[in-house]
Amino acid sequence: MDKRKTVFITGATAGFGKAIAEKFASEKTNCIITGRRAEKLNALAENLQSTFGVKILPLVFDVRNREEVFDTVKNLPPEWQDIDVLVNNAGLALGRESFDTASMDDWDIMLDTNVKGLLNVSRAVLPFMIKNKKGHIINIGSTAAKEVYPNGNMYCATKHAVEAISKAQRIDLLPYHIKVTALHPGAAETEFSIVRFKGDEEKAKSIYEGYEPLHPADIAEICYYCTTLPSHVCINDLVVTCTAQANSYLIQKE
Repeated sequence: MDKRKTVFITGATAGFGKAIAEKFASEKTNCIITGRRAEKLNALAENLQSTFGVKILPLVFDVRNREEVFDTVKNLPPEWQDIDVLVNNAGLALGRESFDTASMDDWDIMLDTNVKGLLNVSRAVLPFMIKNKKGHIINIGSTAAKEVYPNGNMYCATKHAVEAISKAQRIDLLPYHIKVTALHPGAAETEFSIVRFKGDEEKAKSIYEGYEPLHPADIAEICYYCTTLPSHVCINDLVVTCTAQANSYLIQKE
């Protein structure tokens, strides 16, 4: 395989992950893209390869399944093992109920995906970066990592955990010259709200009425920019909102 950089992106079938894959591919970066939906993942891989002339490796697995993650990553073809950038993007929110009535099954799914999934993939990929004594981990967090909002309970907790894990990675991986960036987007129009409201598209759409939210391409541009800085420069923590949003819960609607 050529000497282009390689990025490993989780949750690449839609939203931020798909846009991030498109951005890196457009900049002639080879991409390992992962997700649970094989049909969408393979279609994206074919499109990126034909459009941008880069190498794409689609890997179908669930970040929540530790054994599946480690088996898949451990068996990467040798030409795909020099991973320069890991984007831990896979994540979700489920429900907007009060702490005392929220589904504990939803809590488990968010914990397993947003926290344990990030840990699983990070630990699986890290040996390649440690061997090379270089690399860049970008963890996609949320403004929910900065303030807890009403009925956000477990989702906010998982994103606070992502921020803490990012700080821990930055400290512990310092001897290996591995950069760690926590990128915290605010309100963005993706499948996120449809998933959160369990398929209620009207309710999801109403979240973004009266203002212009972030778009996946906005986060993709910023994510890519963070990887273009000199080797001695790292953006550690970055909060990004649309102009209409002040923090994790305050949005000005027209």
